[in-house]
Amino acid sequence: MSSSDLENGGWSPRPVADRLLTLLKTRGPQTTADLGRALGTTPENARQQLGKLAAEGLAEARTQPRGVGRPAQLWQLTEAGHDRFPNAHAELAVQLLQAVQAKFGPPALDALIAAREADATAAYEAELAGLAGLGDRVAGLAAIRDREGYMAEWGEEADGALFLVENHCPICAAAAACQDFCRAELSVFQTVIGQGARVRRMEHILAGERRCAYRIEPAADPLQDS
Repeated sequence: MSSSDLENGGWSPRPVADRLLTLLKTRGPQTTADLGRALGTTPENARQQLGKLAAEGLAEARTQPRGVGRPAQLWQLTEAGHDRFPNAHAELAVQLLQAVQAKFGPPALDALIAAREADATAAYEAELAGLAGLGDRVAGLAAIRDREGYMAEWGEEADGALFLVENHCPICAAAAACQDFCRAELSVFQTVIGQGARVRRMEHILAGERRCAYRIEPAADPLQDS
């Protein structure tokens, strides 16, 4: 399994701060104790670094009730914190999509998405060629998506099914403007994983969730959920 670090030209002047941002991005809301353990430091040191991120508007703390006892304070990224991760030129992408639809109509936009789907399918299948096992193909797909900036990781559920998680969406703005990108993406996953498996999207960033998550399990008649 793997997850991309926050990119900054291959070198970061703030390694601890960037590690905290990446942890909050990939793991969701965390306590200072959780973050301290992940960093190999004390909760107090983690709290000091989080305070600096809060002062920059990149992270914030929220109180969450936990039954009996004191409520927990969980740290999470702000919108500005999420924006620190690559977004594949979001504004330009949305403007181009709007221009294509306005000038050439919805069929042209459909053709554009279909062409992107075909190109991605061909590229992924070429890279996954020779990987026959379901786990190997899911691992290979996760590696490709991680390299493309999706902060992807994969693993196995308790019941034996596999999962693919994408903690970041570098094309989120474009996908929000045209959700057929998400439909096409799921279709690509289904095709490259193979017809002997079923790929279902269980969590979706555009539905307000923290990440996109997919469940992959063997199936005689695979189905697709959008």
